[in-house]
Amino acid sequence: MTNEARHRITELTQEIRDHQFKYYVLDAPSITDAAFDKLLKELQALEAKHPELLEPDSPSLGVGGGFATTFDQHNHIEKMMSLDNVFDSEELATWFDRVEKDSPSPEYLCELKVDGLAINLLYENSQLTRALTRGNGVTGEDVTLNVKTIKGLPHTLSGKKIPSLIEVRGEVFLPVAAFNQLNEELEEAGKPLFANPRNCAAGSLRQKDPRITASRALDVVVHGVGASEGISFNSQADAYAQLKALGLPTSNRFKVCKSRTEVYFTRT
Repeated sequence: MTNEARHRITELTQEIRDHQFKYYVLDAPSITDAAFDKLLKELQALEAKHPELLEPDSPSLGVGGGFATTFDQHNHIEKMMSLDNVFDSEELATWFDRVEKDSPSPEYLCELKVDGLAINLLYENSQLTRALTRGNGVTGEDVTLNVKTIKGLPHTLSGKKIPSLIEVRGEVFLPVAAFNQLNEELEEAGKPLFANPRNCAAGSLRQKDPRITASRALDVVVHGVGASEGISFNSQADAYAQLKALGLPTSNRFKVCKSRTEVYFTRT
């Protein structure tokens, strides 16, 4: 019976916190006050019956609006690598030679690079449990609350085949139109302007108060996978198809090319 109570308390705690987040941070409640009170009373009753299961941070003990990002550091399950750069056709040709030496008939996926802030999203049993900045590639800063304010990012994966665990790598960015509008508002208020959308995205994501992040029109696109359990990918294009099927925001600005010549003339 205690195990059942512990499981239900965990469920209620998560559900109540999610509703508090939607109410206090996103200003978008998804249930009535009466329904929320019913959940809270059920939690309080279980904790009264099983005081040994009462956690010090239980939502039954305090005001629900105290959400703050602390930027605690955590390790990525798998290291986040950085991309190599080439700056001219000669360097690109050298890279092609190296790839084709190891794989005689390779295919290449060409896509636009989004200039934003790298993010690592951890989903466990379909739920978004942690979002970390890239940091040094091994350790990143916890910005979960802020990332959860991005409207286009699901907190729960959907689809027919959901992995038990998956690290999804992506880029948080600010669309140009939203950047221009924000700078106009800052100028009218006599405040310093952001230099470019990338700096604005980084600054917006690194706010202690997630309500400030929620006020910015941040967006996100996913483009890679780290650790995973219960899912596998045959290619980058296959990964994009499966990530999209899970409800994640992928880009449609890519093309699979069968030769280096096709890559040179590709415009995504």
